Amino acid sequence: MPRLRAILKSLDARFERAQYFAAGRVSALIRPAPRQITIAITADCNLRCIGCRYGRDFMTGSKLDLETVLHVLDDARKAGVNRARFFGGEPLLHEDLPAMIRHAKSLGLDAYVTTNATLLERRIDELAEAGLDWMTMGFYGTGSSFDDYTQTRKHFERLERGLERLRDRWSHKIEAQLNFVLHRRTADLESLERAWGFAQRFGMAFSVDPVSETIPFFADPKGVLDFEEHHRGALRTVADALLAKKRAHPERMPQSAEFLNALPALLLDHHDVQIPCDAYDLIWVGANGVVQLCDTAFPLGNVHERPLRDILFTAEHKKACVDAFRLQCPNCHCKIDSRMRKHGPSLRRFAV
Repeated sequence: MPRLRAILKSLDARFERAQYFAAGRVSALIRPAPRQITIAITADCNLRCIGCRYGRDFMTGSKLDLETVLHVLDDARKAGVNRARFFGGEPLLHEDLPAMIRHAKSLGLDAYVTTNATLLERRIDELAEAGLDWMTMGFYGTGSSFDDYTQTRKHFERLERGLERLRDRWSHKIEAQLNFVLHRRTADLESLERAWGFAQRFGMAFSVDPVSETIPFFADPKGVLDFEEHHRGALRTVADALLAKKRAHPERMPQSAEFLNALPALLLDHHDVQIPCDAYDLIWVGANGVVQLCDTAFPLGNVHERPLRDILFTAEHKKACVDAFRLQCPNCHCKIDSRMRKHGPSLRRFAV
């Protein structure tokens, strides 16, 4: 059976690459096919991470009420969505998150949250009981490094206690992934090893999340996070170390070797890395109700003005999918691994 699954997975990957190749030549083949909806249920956040505009000046004070989210989930399921991602700000600040998860599960959707995990200790039990499937969390360092990046105090201890509770009580039910936030302050082997050890300690999968100013809720006005040419050597060293870990622990690292190998180019040669975007399988709803193809671009409407079902599959939605595929957008790093796996030229360029 494992061999059969591997064969089927390989055939599926080849089919997706063939589809991508054809779509690059016949734009009529690019159509909306939403499979994941991301709902930023609140713009509030309990941290003040360097670079992040949530909790400051991005959709300030915005929050989706329970009824709105339930209707959005209903419409999303009918549109073919099979996964609901609850996002923020910090989604665990929303008092109705368990009810949202419970409703998503009742519709047959996979439910996951992206969180800073500092509120897990007091909320994980109710989220698990509601049916949460998995969780991703950004990793900003340990101890004082965490405090410096998040510009808070004593939240790291709360993070550890929450993850201990998740591991000890719910790891049989909820999968967790650590997203190592890669910026100029963490592009070194010591930071990587701390993150890796942290993920191992709590039984988490390990992923890399490179910083990018291409998303609207992130900015680096002081130039303390983004990379410059003189960081290329450090990035290459980190990428090689990640590749070594991928070879040794493939079950812990879901991202492709090609993506890891491409990190220096993605972060320093941004305009030279052109990978068509598969955002046609996404829908994003912001805390103020705005509906976009993704969190970066292509606004389509607002659920406070008309229901999601009337926003999807319109001519505007179809055009947004085509424009995204053609990178008529900021060319962000979102879904870059998924995009690369479907794009033959990129797979060959960054082959290991």
